[in-house]
Amino acid sequence: MNKTNQDKIIKDSTQGGWVEHMPEGLRPYLRLSRYDRPIGFWLLALPGWIGLAFAALTEGFTRADIKWAVLIGIGAVAMRGAGCTYNDIVDRDLDRRVERTALRPLAAGTISVRSAWVWLALQCLVGLVVLAFFPRLSQIIAVLSVALVAAYPFMKRITYWPQAWLGLTFNWAVLVAYTAKTGQVSLPLFLLYAGLVFWTIGYDTIYACQDVEDDAMIGVKSTARLFGEKTRFWTGAIYTLSLLLIIISIALVSTIPKAFLLVVPFTMHIVWQIWKFDGDNGKESLNIFKSNRTAGLFLILGLAISSLANLL
Repeated sequence: MNKTNQDKIIKDSTQGGWVEHMPEGLRPYLRLSRYDRPIGFWLLALPGWIGLAFAALTEGFTRADIKWAVLIGIGAVAMRGAGCTYNDIVDRDLDRRVERTALRPLAAGTISVRSAWVWLALQCLVGLVVLAFFPRLSQIIAVLSVALVAAYPFMKRITYWPQAWLGLTFNWAVLVAYTAKTGQVSLPLFLLYAGLVFWTIGYDTIYACQDVEDDAMIGVKSTARLFGEKTRFWTGAIYTLSLLLIIISIALVSTIPKAFLLVVPFTMHIVWQIWKFDGDNGKESLNIFKSNRTAGLFLILGLAISSLANLL
């Protein structure tokens, strides 16, 4: 691929972002880690911050929460970058055959696979440094996620539910954060985790609608392909299950009325997503997917207001 094509902006990247103003030799590595698509950093960090806010319903907030929140943010950037690098190493041949991903660095041949492995190792090293600051239980839980991360790129080859595997992987930070603050696991925590997993299945199904035609041609599976014309209905059902699990998890540590009130902003945003969704509009699907940063922040806000102000 010639230099002109290599310098094209990847379709779902942030147009004119800071990555495009970095030195030319550094740009492929930043693109490999999706620094030109920051929504992924948010969606990986948000479950960790949700876990802290959820734990605060019973434990209250302390100064240590600031430390955990910052470490979760740094870890999310490092490990999302590492995960995307690994994913692109595995998927480089498939990416060449999909319009949206054809210009990713490895698919386009901008950098070598060997260089990508070195970059992956450096990002994992940052993640390990961050993990060293967490308590032992949180460290053990975090290490257990490696198997999920390693298997994820292969899921779309063997199942129509790779979005479920992504949900299990992307929301693991809620377990790490909660145990860092409380030193234990609990049934409400696992219900919250399950609710967030279904949230991810929902928003990643919407995201996958961009690639349905290309995926069908190359044999890549997804819930968007599985649901077909009923994608809006099934995504709505999945989001509803997510809300129910989150509400139950909150109710178990507070009260049922309080649980419903705390998730009102999050619920309204989810309803808006389903109302707005059009599976045939790839651009709109991407916009709705990105809006889940706001949805996650709404959930944190609801939990945090209750804990900080004791309003409910």
